[in-house]
Amino acid sequence: MDLITLLTLLPALYLCFLIWNLFDQKRDQECYILDYQCYKPSDDRKLGTEFCGRVIKRSQSLGLDEYKFLLKAIVSSGIGEQTYAPRNVFDGRESNPTLTDGIAEMEEFFNDSIEKLLSRTGVNPSEIDVLVVNISMLAVLPSLSSRIINKYKLRHDIKVYNLTGMGCSASLISLDIVKNIFKSQRNKLALLVTSESLSPNWYSGNERSMILANCLFRCGGCAILLTNKRTLKHKSMFKLKCLVRTHHGARDEAYGCCIQKEDEQGRLGFHLGKTLPKAATRAFIDNLRVISPKILPTRELLRFFVVYLIKKITMLGKSNNYNTLKASSGVITTTKSPLNFKTGVDHFCIHTGGKAVIDGIGISLDLAEYDLEPARMTLHRFGNTSASSLWYVLGYMEAKKRLRKGERVFMISFGAGFKCNSCLWEVMRDLKGDQENVWADCIDNYPPKSLSNPFMEKYSWINDVEDESTAEIPDFLK
Repeated sequence: MDLITLLTLLPALYLCFLIWNLFDQKRDQECYILDYQCYKPSDDRKLGTEFCGRVIKRSQSLGLDEYKFLLKAIVSSGIGEQTYAPRNVFDGRESNPTLTDGIAEMEEFFNDSIEKLLSRTGVNPSEIDVLVVNISMLAVLPSLSSRIINKYKLRHDIKVYNLTGMGCSASLISLDIVKNIFKSQRNKLALLVTSESLSPNWYSGNERSMILANCLFRCGGCAILLTNKRTLKHKSMFKLKCLVRTHHGARDEAYGCCIQKEDEQGRLGFHLGKTLPKAATRAFIDNLRVISPKILPTRELLRFFVVYLIKKITMLGKSNNYNTLKASSGVITTTKSPLNFKTGVDHFCIHTGGKAVIDGIGISLDLAEYDLEPARMTLHRFGNTSASSLWYVLGYMEAKKRLRKGERVFMISFGAGFKCNSCLWEVMRDLKGDQENVWADCIDNYPPKSLSNPFMEKYSWINDVEDESTAEIPDFLK
């Protein structure tokens, strides 16, 4: 009898051991954010209204029509007067940058943000196992990641990934690399560094699709410390729940809508094409289609399925009555998603690609102004800082004390290629905004009563000018 019991018990115990081992391994594959530090350049690099006017005025290739176009673009951009530009712009050398300008811009960011991050977390550089750096439009030898390794004397066996050309969505691509490493290796610390180098990438021509980039992009960056160490779970800020990447590079119109190229005069710039909104919408929809089942509760997916079936049956009935079914007959088209994302998401961290991007996502996901406020304020205060912009938005939520334990934050970003990447975070503890971040000195002033910038007030006279040669130029532009 005892032998029979033992023979029965052994397989059961072995099965329990396998289940426990599987569960234990999964716990070591989690991806946590220990801390992050966004970069705030010094005040002498702020782009005030008058200085912007002088920068535009000294560009030899711009004429009256371009001035009017730029005024309209800047006024409607959603960007304020507190954003930052590279030092070579303030030196008047934006049209003739050097390699040193680009490297110095990045090293200034590295020295500020990485230093603060390591100091605040108490992590020694020698403890870092993985380094991922993404700077899309600056490739140097040795690489920027090697410069970080040399500066902080990181270990000789550190795993290093240096990404270029991945655009505004690069930080989530870098995060995906870290996540996959964490799945196969236990007890690791990873440093993710995300930014963009603007110094070598000023467009000095007059093609409208390319001068737009000069209006939208601003200096910024973020250093993020991640881990899968179970012992650091209680110290972490966020846990990654899922991440989805969508790439439409196989479609020609998507591939070419956002591309670095030379104009007819051979001047290098960043082209933003007319097919960009269409490409972004398609990538966005495809990305939502994949990530929705991962982040929304079952009840919301069932509700959507029932509504979808009812609509199909209704449309089929109309088709039988009239023997035809056309897309234009009685069907109201809308860009709003039929899913209610607020059933599975508490906060929306939206890429600050521009006012139109934020508005479009707000309509698509049926978001309130409260949900869009972090992205709008980030665009106004810091501009589009490319791949790092998501983390400024997250910093705003933290500074406003919005993030509570158990709540879920949905990040979504777009990038050249064309790409749409998104992920979902779970807040691991109440973030009371008590640690200093880039918003600390101004968070009480946000949101302001008005987001309108003073460009129209100062430069509206340009719209009344018909002949540039006879126009009276204000003293501050001379």
